[in-house]
Amino acid sequence: MTDTASTPTAPVGATEILLGLNTFGDAGVDADGNPKPHARVLRELLAEAELADAVGLHAFGVGEHHRRDFAVSAPEVFLAAAAARTSQIKLGSAVTVLSSDDPIRVFQRFSTVDAISNGRAEVMLGRGSFVESFPLFGLDLADYEVLFEEKLELFDKVRAQKPVHWEGRTRPNVNGMSVFPPLEHHLLPTWIGVGGTPESVLRCAQYGYPIIFAIIGGEPRRFAPLVELYREAMGKYGHPMQQIATHSPGYVAPTDEQAREELFPHWLAQRNRIGAERGWGPASRGEFDAMCGPEGALYVGSPETVARKIVLLKRNLGVDRFDLKYSNGTLPHESMMRCIELFGTVVAPLVAKELADV
Repeated sequence: MTDTASTPTAPVGATEILLGLNTFGDAGVDADGNPKPHARVLRELLAEAELADAVGLHAFGVGEHHRRDFAVSAPEVFLAAAAARTSQIKLGSAVTVLSSDDPIRVFQRFSTVDAISNGRAEVMLGRGSFVESFPLFGLDLADYEVLFEEKLELFDKVRAQKPVHWEGRTRPNVNGMSVFPPLEHHLLPTWIGVGGTPESVLRCAQYGYPIIFAIIGGEPRRFAPLVELYREAMGKYGHPMQQIATHSPGYVAPTDEQAREELFPHWLAQRNRIGAERGWGPASRGEFDAMCGPEGALYVGSPETVARKIVLLKRNLGVDRFDLKYSNGTLPHESMMRCIELFGTVVAPLVAKELADV
């Protein structure tokens, strides 16, 4: 496993939390209710990244998908474009589906983004919650576990920026070759995204990488045992502690009522569409309102409400970073832009003040 001490992902302290944004580039509709072309969604997404940088947020991540619902299938290409239009914000994936990609090419693409952005690239690796990429790239879903395990092992060796020696069964061996371009000043910041299983947490700790929990339902505080497992395992494996983050959907508007009323129809349509694919029952307004409550996984409401929930998250789990998935189905671009502005200019200062006053 590689040394993570030189990566810029050390814990931030008990009275701080970093705030970022995630999006899948949800393909919305225009003013007439017609589906937006993916090209237009991507252009609007650049404006969203630019605004996130302007309001001082820590990170902007785009998730990889290969389906009609979402416009981002090549995160690194988008991030390279965003690098040219931003100056401070970290730029990453959320997540890169490593199982169906080539680890060497993933590293090369992100090291290129890192060069273009002057050291602002990061990658989040995961298996993905959708499986379209497997048949698309000629992979067998029966190999779901071994593909991720072997490709993560290879990626870790490549990330070390030393000649690579690797053998496996899911791709040809690598016999002492070097991978270019290397990063200038540090190892590539690499996170592993997990959905909430102890096995995934232990795998992340084994490699010494920072971890991000996707909390999209239930109560965030119920992840406390997994957070503690990660801390214990990092010590067991002899790794320096890295940042712990969570990712949850949400939406910020001037008032609680406005936030819920504006988001609900878009949340419901997306939840029921994906739920039908996975055999879930239909969602309800009651479920939505419960998830928007103080202990729920939806960070929806006024800046004050969302700030209180983030402070509670910090106190319950001790996390170093929170990423808000601000895009939700067909939510309009203009609404997402207002959400980003409120998140950076109002929520972030409220959170910082509340934590500093402890």
